[in-house]
Amino acid sequence: MSVRTDYLYPVARTLLALIFVASGLAKIPGWDRTAAMMAAEGMPWVPLFLVGAIVVEVLGGLSVLFGYRARWGALALAAFLVPTTLIFHDFWTFAGMERQIQMIMFMKNLSIMGGLLFVAATGAGPFSLDARREGSGDGGARVVGMPSSSATARAA
Repeated sequence: MSVRTDYLYPVARTLLALIFVASGLAKIPGWDRTAAMMAAEGMPWVPLFLVGAIVVEVLGGLSVLFGYRARWGALALAAFLVPTTLIFHDFWTFAGMERQIQMIMFMKNLSIMGGLLFVAATGAGPFSLDARREGSGDGGARVVGMPSSSATARAA
């Protein structure tokens, strides 16, 4: 990794994680409102799924943010987004401006899933707890065709 790109990893992880941490924490004081919205969508076992959403969003978001087992955190968040996106942003059931708004929200979630899958594929990168834990300095980050920093260090 170059010095210039090394700093992009923590910035990208922060930008990607903040929406999940903020959303998960907001569900706690907004429990009744969130539960009512989930029930309106026909979800069963609302309290169970709401607790699950809070746990996945907060813990998964913190995992990505700090780069601690970031691949698993990113995969958990991506998996969480699949049913969430299909249930709450079902743009095909709307008309007019609401359809367009829901389609944008649907596409936004797909874009976030892409970022999460990128973290799952490449790792947390430098300046992460994964990098400290592995001692490699790169947090498991691998770019196809380029050796990891630990492989480069061994070769030197």
